[in-house]
Amino acid sequence: MHWQSVLEPQGPQAAHLHWLIVVFFGVCAAVWLLVMLVLLLGLLRRRPAPVPPLPANPASERRAGVIVGSAVGATVLVISALTVLSAVTTHAISADPSDPLLVQIRGHMWWWEITYEGDRPDHAFITANELHVPVGRTIQLELSADDVIHSFWVPNLAGKMDLIPGRDNQLSFSADHAGLYRGQCSQFCGLEHAHMALFVVAEDPAAFERWRASQIAEAAQAATPEQARGRDVFASRQCAACHTIRGTPANGNIGPDLTHVGGRAWVGAGLLPTTRGSLAAWIADPQGVKPGTNMPMVPLGADELKDVSAYLAALK
Repeated sequence: MHWQSVLEPQGPQAAHLHWLIVVFFGVCAAVWLLVMLVLLLGLLRRRPAPVPPLPANPASERRAGVIVGSAVGATVLVISALTVLSAVTTHAISADPSDPLLVQIRGHMWWWEITYEGDRPDHAFITANELHVPVGRTIQLELSADDVIHSFWVPNLAGKMDLIPGRDNQLSFSADHAGLYRGQCSQFCGLEHAHMALFVVAEDPAAFERWRASQIAEAAQAATPEQARGRDVFASRQCAACHTIRGTPANGNIGPDLTHVGGRAWVGAGLLPTTRGSLAAWIADPQGVKPGTNMPMVPLGADELKDVSAYLAALK
């Protein structure tokens, strides 16, 4: 896994930003060293204070004027150069892509809703917290927010972009290499801001198409009596009013789409690895796992909890 490092770019947009960071750091370090050197020379060449009245020294004053003027000119040149470099980099990472894969991402407190648009209505699907992309293809994200301001940031692949209620923003990126890239909401958005992670899964185009075909399909049928009981419990409780499982009566749109929840790597936007035990812990006490989350506690008996967790874990 690539663990959120701007110093390890894995795509052209991140590489542009990495280059800009290196240039800015190098220039700022050189300026700091030069200032420290001048300060050291001034301290070493310190002279005793003159006895009043201060004697005039036109030559010294002219030299001082030249030095100050040169420093001001150098400052203007450095700042102008850095401004131009920033503008060039911004243009490079904001250029309109050709043949992009369009994906909509909507921020919620505190998870990510991800919608893939298809060529046909029945090829569109919704998932959560995991963004799968094909290597080498430009991804164009349409970013929005449901409640408060969030910020999309996967530093190995792209810069930050805010998700603002009532306003859509766009961000483009591509991944040069297959891998798992961790991202994070970088805008403080409430109690569980720190636990609002997002994962980008970059894979070769053939693997991505297989994943997309599996996501378009409806939920897997219950394969065991335990799973069948869990499906019935899910449909008969509040769960079905908040979550969608395609192919079942559950069609809520308040919480994440759970059609293929068992195939995701994490539960709770990167909080827990997806296991049957994690799913059971989340369902039994979501406030204990992620305090402040909008999911209420649904009273289930021990057997019902086992059945529901078995059913959800099998939805791959």
